[in-house]
Amino acid sequence: MQVSIIIPIYNEKSTLHEIVGRVRAVEAMDIKEIILVDDCSTDGTRDLLESGFEEPIFKKYYHEVNKGKGAALRTGFAEATGDIVAIQDADLEYDPAELPGLIRPIELNQADVVFGSRFIGGGPHRVVFFWHMLGNKFLTLLSNMMTNLNLTDMECCYKLFRREVLDQITIEENRFGVEPELTAKISKLDVRIYEVGISYYGRTYCEGKKIGWRDGVRAIYAILKYGLFR
Repeated sequence: MQVSIIIPIYNEKSTLHEIVGRVRAVEAMDIKEIILVDDCSTDGTRDLLESGFEEPIFKKYYHEVNKGKGAALRTGFAEATGDIVAIQDADLEYDPAELPGLIRPIELNQADVVFGSRFIGGGPHRVVFFWHMLGNKFLTLLSNMMTNLNLTDMECCYKLFRREVLDQITIEENRFGVEPELTAKISKLDVRIYEVGISYYGRTYCEGKKIGWRDGVRAIYAILKYGLFR
Protein backbone atom coordinates (compact mmCIF):
# COMPACT_ATOMS: atom_id res chain seq x y z
CA MET A 1 0.00 0.00 0.00
CA GLN A 2 1.30 3.45 -0.89
CA VAL A 3 1.74 6.00 1.89
CA SER A 4 1.35 9.77 1.90
CA ILE A 5 3.41 11.44 4.64
CA ILE A 6 2.10 14.81 5.81
CA ILE A 7 4.70 17.00 7.55
CA PRO A 8 3.30 20.23 9.08
CA ILE A 9 6.16 22.70 9.50
CA TYR A 10 6.58 25.85 11.56
CA ASN A 11 10.05 27.25 12.28
CA GLU A 12 11.89 23.94 11.87
CA LYS A 13 14.93 25.17 9.93
CA SER A 14 17.34 23.24 12.15
CA THR A 15 15.56 19.88 11.84
CA LEU A 16 13.79 19.89 8.47
CA HIS A 17 16.52 18.27 6.38
CA GLU A 18 17.18 15.62 9.00
CA ILE A 19 13.54 14.60 9.47
CA VAL A 20 12.94 14.41 5.73
CA GLY A 21 16.11 12.35 5.34
CA ARG A 22 14.94 9.97 8.05
CA VAL A 23 11.56 9.57 6.37
CA ARG A 24 13.13 8.81 3.01
CA ALA A 25 15.53 6.32 4.62
CA VAL A 26 12.68 4.05 5.75
CA GLU A 27 12.87 1.19 3.25
CA ALA A 28 10.05 -0.95 4.64
CA MET A 29 7.44 1.55 3.47
CA ASP A 30 6.16 2.44 0.00
CA ILE A 31 6.16 6.24 0.11
CA LYS A 32 4.08 7.76 -2.66
CA GLU A 33 4.57 11.38 -1.64
CA ILE A 34 5.90 13.58 1.16
CA ILE A 35 3.67 16.61 1.60
CA LEU A 36 5.47 19.55 3.22
CA VAL A 37 3.18 22.29 4.55
CA ASP A 38 4.94 25.41 5.80
CA ASP A 39 2.73 27.35 8.20
CA CYS A 40 4.31 30.78 7.57
CA SER A 41 7.67 30.06 9.18
CA THR A 42 9.80 33.10 10.08
CA ASP A 43 13.17 31.45 10.78
CA GLY A 44 14.30 30.72 7.22
CA THR A 45 12.47 27.41 6.88
CA ARG A 46 10.56 28.67 3.86
CA ASP A 47 13.81 29.59 2.10
CA LEU A 48 15.01 26.02 2.62
CA LEU A 49 11.81 24.64 1.15
CA GLU A 50 11.84 26.96 -1.84
CA SER A 51 15.47 26.19 -2.69
CA GLY A 52 15.32 22.42 -2.24
CA PHE A 53 13.10 19.33 -2.08
CA GLU A 54 12.58 19.40 -5.85
CA GLU A 55 12.27 15.65 -6.44
CA PRO A 56 8.88 14.41 -7.71
CA ILE A 57 8.17 12.72 -4.38
CA PHE A 58 7.71 16.12 -2.70
CA LYS A 59 4.65 18.34 -2.71
CA LYS A 60 5.18 21.78 -1.11
CA TYR A 61 2.53 24.17 0.16
CA TYR A 62 2.87 27.51 1.91
CA HIS A 63 0.54 29.39 4.24
CA GLU A 64 0.85 33.17 3.93
CA VAL A 65 -0.20 33.64 7.57
CA ASN A 66 0.41 31.38 10.56
CA LYS A 67 -2.74 29.33 11.10
CA GLY A 68 -1.64 26.36 13.19
CA LYS A 69 -1.11 22.60 12.97
CA GLY A 70 -4.75 21.83 12.27
CA ALA A 71 -4.77 24.18 9.29
CA ALA A 72 -1.54 22.65 7.98
CA LEU A 73 -3.02 19.16 8.25
CA ARG A 74 -6.18 20.32 6.49
CA THR A 75 -4.04 21.52 3.59
CA GLY A 76 -2.00 18.30 3.54
CA PHE A 77 -4.94 15.92 3.80
CA ALA A 78 -6.66 17.63 0.86
CA GLU A 79 -3.64 16.88 -1.34
CA ALA A 80 -2.90 13.32 -0.18
CA THR A 81 -3.42 10.57 -2.76
CA GLY A 82 -1.87 7.53 -1.05
CA ASP A 83 -3.76 4.51 0.25
CA ILE A 84 -2.58 5.39 3.78
CA VAL A 85 -2.06 8.90 5.14
CA ALA A 86 0.39 9.39 8.01
CA ILE A 87 1.24 12.47 10.09
CA GLN A 88 4.92 13.14 10.85
CA ASP A 89 6.04 16.10 12.97
CA ALA A 90 9.19 17.91 11.81
CA ASP A 91 10.85 18.34 15.20
CA LEU A 92 12.61 14.95 15.67
CA GLU A 93 10.49 13.95 18.68
CA TYR A 94 9.15 10.98 16.70
CA ASP A 95 11.29 8.50 14.78
CA PRO A 96 10.06 7.72 11.22
CA ALA A 97 11.76 4.32 11.45
CA GLU A 98 8.76 3.27 13.55
CA LEU A 99 6.22 4.10 10.84
CA PRO A 100 6.25 0.59 9.28
CA GLY A 101 5.14 -0.86 12.62
CA LEU A 102 2.28 1.62 12.75
CA ILE A 103 1.29 0.89 9.17
CA ARG A 104 1.32 -2.88 9.63
CA PRO A 105 -2.18 -3.27 11.21
CA ILE A 106 -3.65 -1.42 8.21
CA GLU A 107 -1.68 -3.48 5.70
CA LEU A 108 -2.83 -6.67 7.43
CA ASN A 109 -6.44 -5.43 7.13
CA GLN A 110 -6.82 -5.37 10.89
CA ALA A 111 -7.21 -1.59 11.28
CA ASP A 112 -8.53 1.47 9.47
CA VAL A 113 -6.92 3.98 11.84
CA VAL A 114 -3.77 3.60 13.95
CA PHE A 115 -2.65 5.85 16.82
CA GLY A 116 0.86 5.85 18.21
CA SER A 117 1.27 5.85 21.96
CA ARG A 118 4.16 7.20 24.01
CA PHE A 119 2.83 5.43 27.11
CA ILE A 120 2.95 1.81 25.97
CA GLY A 121 5.76 -0.20 24.43
CA GLY A 122 9.38 -0.75 25.38
CA GLY A 123 11.24 1.82 23.25
CA PRO A 124 13.33 4.69 24.66
CA HIS A 125 11.51 7.69 26.11
CA ARG A 126 13.29 10.90 27.01
CA VAL A 127 12.53 12.04 30.56
CA VAL A 128 11.16 15.59 30.35
CA PHE A 129 8.07 17.29 31.82
CA PHE A 130 5.97 15.70 34.57
CA TRP A 131 3.11 18.19 34.16
CA HIS A 132 2.97 17.65 30.40
CA MET A 133 2.70 13.91 30.98
CA LEU A 134 -0.05 14.43 33.53
CA GLY A 135 -1.84 16.85 31.23
CA ASN A 136 -1.68 14.39 28.35
CA LYS A 137 -3.12 11.62 30.50
CA PHE A 138 -5.91 13.91 31.72
CA LEU A 139 -6.82 15.01 28.18
CA THR A 140 -6.78 11.40 27.00
CA LEU A 141 -9.02 10.35 29.89
CA LEU A 142 -11.49 13.16 29.18
CA SER A 143 -11.45 12.33 25.47
CA ASN A 144 -12.06 8.66 26.20
CA MET A 145 -15.03 9.57 28.38
CA MET A 146 -16.57 11.46 25.46
CA THR A 147 -15.73 8.89 22.75
CA ASN A 148 -15.93 5.59 24.66
CA LEU A 149 -12.50 4.66 23.30
CA ASN A 150 -9.69 3.26 25.47
CA LEU A 151 -6.72 5.15 24.00
CA THR A 152 -3.64 5.77 26.12
CA ASP A 153 -2.26 8.77 24.19
CA MET A 154 -4.85 10.80 22.28
CA GLU A 155 -2.41 13.70 21.79
CA CYS A 156 0.27 11.62 20.06
CA CYS A 157 1.49 13.01 16.72
CA TYR A 158 1.43 9.63 15.01
CA LYS A 159 -2.03 9.08 13.57
CA LEU A 160 -2.41 7.00 10.40
CA PHE A 161 -5.56 6.58 8.33
CA ARG A 162 -6.88 4.79 5.33
CA ARG A 163 -7.50 7.66 2.94
CA GLU A 164 -11.19 6.79 2.62
CA VAL A 165 -11.54 7.40 6.37
CA LEU A 166 -10.14 10.91 6.01
CA ASP A 167 -12.54 11.53 3.13
CA GLN A 168 -15.34 11.36 5.72
CA ILE A 169 -13.80 14.00 8.01
CA THR A 170 -13.62 17.78 7.71
CA ILE A 171 -11.09 19.44 10.03
CA GLU A 172 -12.37 22.60 11.70
CA GLU A 173 -9.70 23.25 14.31
CA ASN A 174 -6.74 25.36 13.17
CA ARG A 175 -4.28 24.66 15.98
CA PHE A 176 -3.56 21.84 18.43
CA GLY A 177 -7.28 21.26 19.04
CA VAL A 178 -7.07 19.15 15.89
CA GLU A 179 -5.89 16.12 17.91
CA PRO A 180 -9.07 15.70 20.01
CA GLU A 181 -11.18 16.78 17.02
CA LEU A 182 -9.80 14.00 14.83
CA THR A 183 -10.20 11.50 17.66
CA ALA A 184 -13.82 12.46 18.32
CA LYS A 185 -14.79 12.40 14.65
CA ILE A 186 -13.10 9.07 14.05
CA SER A 187 -14.90 7.59 17.06
CA LYS A 188 -18.24 8.33 15.39
CA LEU A 189 -17.35 6.33 12.26
CA ASP A 190 -17.64 2.59 11.77
CA VAL A 191 -13.87 2.02 11.70
CA ARG A 192 -11.34 -0.23 13.41
CA ILE A 193 -8.90 1.69 15.61
CA TYR A 194 -5.59 0.28 16.84
CA GLU A 195 -2.83 1.69 19.02
CA VAL A 196 0.89 0.88 18.69
CA GLY A 197 3.59 1.77 21.22
CA ILE A 198 6.35 4.10 20.03
CA SER A 199 9.53 5.70 21.30
CA TYR A 200 9.59 9.38 22.22
CA TYR A 201 12.50 11.79 21.93
CA GLY A 202 10.91 14.83 23.57
CA ARG A 203 12.45 18.27 23.44
CA THR A 204 12.42 21.22 25.83
CA TYR A 205 11.15 24.73 25.17
CA CYS A 206 14.75 25.86 24.72
CA GLU A 207 15.02 23.25 21.98
CA GLY A 208 11.93 24.56 20.23
CA LYS A 209 8.90 22.89 21.82
CA LYS A 210 5.82 25.02 21.06
CA ILE A 211 2.76 23.59 22.79
CA GLY A 212 1.66 25.46 25.92
CA TRP A 213 -1.11 25.70 28.50
CA ARG A 214 -3.41 27.63 26.16
CA ASP A 215 -3.33 24.65 23.82
CA GLY A 216 -4.42 22.45 26.72
CA VAL A 217 -7.40 24.71 27.39
CA ARG A 218 -8.35 24.60 23.70
CA ALA A 219 -8.00 20.81 23.75
CA ILE A 220 -10.54 20.59 26.57
CA TYR A 221 -12.90 22.82 24.59
CA ALA A 222 -12.45 20.65 21.48
CA ILE A 223 -13.00 17.43 23.44
CA LEU A 224 -16.32 18.73 24.74
CA LYS A 225 -17.37 20.40 21.49
CA TYR A 226 -16.78 17.44 19.18
CA GLY A 227 -17.48 14.76 21.76
CA LEU A 228 -20.77 16.07 23.09
CA PHE A 229 -22.27 18.22 20.38
CA ARG A 230 -21.19 16.74 17.03
